[in-house]
Amino acid sequence: MSKDVARPVKLPVRVVIVDDHRVFRSGVRAELATAVSEGKLDIVGEAGDVEEAVAVVAKHRPDVVLLDVHLPGGTVRPGGREVLQRSASLTNHADTADDPVTRFLALSVSDAAEDVIAVIRAGARGYVTKSISGPELVAAVLTVASGDAVFSPRLAGFVLDAFGTGAGEVAQVDDELDRLSAREREVMRLIARGYAYKEVAKELFISVKTVETHVSAVLRKLQLSSRHELTRWAADRRLL
Repeated sequence: MSKDVARPVKLPVRVVIVDDHRVFRSGVRAELATAVSEGKLDIVGEAGDVEEAVAVVAKHRPDVVLLDVHLPGGTVRPGGREVLQRSASLTNHADTADDPVTRFLALSVSDAAEDVIAVIRAGARGYVTKSISGPELVAAVLTVASGDAVFSPRLAGFVLDAFGTGAGEVAQVDDELDRLSAREREVMRLIARGYAYKEVAKELFISVKTVETHVSAVLRKLQLSSRHELTRWAADRRLL
């Protein structure tokens, strides 16, 4: 879980809604309608599966993507994680007024720990369940747009359990992970879990040569000498 710096929110916050149920997307639009009319939000696109989501995010470069976790299509499960992985380049650059980062807020019916951790590790800045009220959803979107994280109350514990047991430990892991780019973090976790280079390449839709380049960079930045040390490093920090 990388550290992110909160910044003043430039209104309207441009939002893309990603969910495979058209009726639910319409419901989200209705819940956000007041904020749209007040100039706080601008819904610039929608998508119903992985391929549509990747395309619409790349086209519109929104400030915030409301992302369904169990999205159909693609090859990685849950589908929302694949959208995050394939859109990683949008979260891997300086956040400025002229070139804002696209941030992802998971909006799901699921409150299972494995779903929460999967999308947060893939780069989402927050996770809320579909029982959230309209005003709470608006507040969550604005919070994520500013660079802060937001979670439904009972889900925050899952995140703390996955990334450390206390604030000091979380901060230490954040500092170490901040040395890595978003793509390097993805490669690091897969390599640490024992994936072969070809498997990492297939999972992340990149070449084997690119995987090798990222692994070399990860080892250099973390001052490690082998993938075995990397696995131990990640296991010690509960990142596997």
